[in-house]
Amino acid sequence: MKRFTRIASAACLSAGMLLGATAHAEVSELTVAVQPGISYLSLMVMQDEKLIEKHAKAAGIDDLTVKWSRFAGGNVMNEAVLSGSLHFASGGVGPLVTMWARTRGNLNVKAVSAINAMPLYLNSRDPNVKSIKDLTDKDRIALPAVRVSIQAVTLQMAAEQAFGEGQQNRLDKLTVSLSHPDGMTALLSGSSEITAHFTSPPFQDFELKQPGIHRILSSYEVLGGPATFNLVWTTEKFHKENPKVYAAFVAALQEATDKINKDKTWAAKAYLRLANDQRTKLEDVVEILNNPDISYTLTPNNIMKYVNFMHKVGSIKVMPDSWKDLFFPNAQTLQGS
Repeated sequence: MKRFTRIASAACLSAGMLLGATAHAEVSELTVAVQPGISYLSLMVMQDEKLIEKHAKAAGIDDLTVKWSRFAGGNVMNEAVLSGSLHFASGGVGPLVTMWARTRGNLNVKAVSAINAMPLYLNSRDPNVKSIKDLTDKDRIALPAVRVSIQAVTLQMAAEQAFGEGQQNRLDKLTVSLSHPDGMTALLSGSSEITAHFTSPPFQDFELKQPGIHRILSSYEVLGGPATFNLVWTTEKFHKENPKVYAAFVAALQEATDKINKDKTWAAKAYLRLANDQRTKLEDVVEILNNPDISYTLTPNNIMKYVNFMHKVGSIKVMPDSWKDLFFPNAQTLQGS
């Protein structure tokens, strides 16, 4: 009986160890979000060259499947993160800050890193509109997501600067949620209700090459200098339970970023191929990538200007002590702001 008990105990212990190992196994299928536009080129390269799988395999994970999901805006992505159907979201500072504040004390969503720093332009087709002060109730501004996209938050900041304290929502009623490609198409059609488009590269650059389109605002003017446009974020639970996959993602993002910065012509060709863009000229994309205001980098820049504003106007109810509170440890060693 004693021998049986010892055998049974050993079997239970082995089963318990096996279950424990299974319970802590990392994900075998990873879901990553990507949006349209050259600002997501790093992620496009990661997908095309299977860089996450490459670094995961180097870490001993041979069977990782990476699924890439396309989204039109950060609001929809955030819902996917909350539902658990999306592991890594990618988007602007506004949606990230909203999620960080919204999930404090539960999912604890934080940023993995920045993806880039890029200026965002508000373009208009109305020759009488020289600045946002000239916009009227007849105008409609296309942007990725009303109130929560980084364009929407930047527009609120600009409205407060133009019209005074407490006037941040003055132009919200003019905004319409459209993806970047759809917003560009609507603006350039001339027959749509859309008279202005707050967008990002390369859409803003393509628009400005068309007759009658002009810029009335840049995010860098609002912020007083260069700033992060896009980031990647995930939940604390995923970060904790999948350290190897998480590290593989960061390594893949850094490798893709290095490839873009090393050869802008190669990067431009990659973008046209991966975006299946057969109409845009290679030299136009190279020109965008060589813009000194644009950089592909994992280091966050000017994040706290958005955070301070969003807290001041009540968009978020809690404040981080510094930008580092919004990021996982791998990014906290960077010279961010």
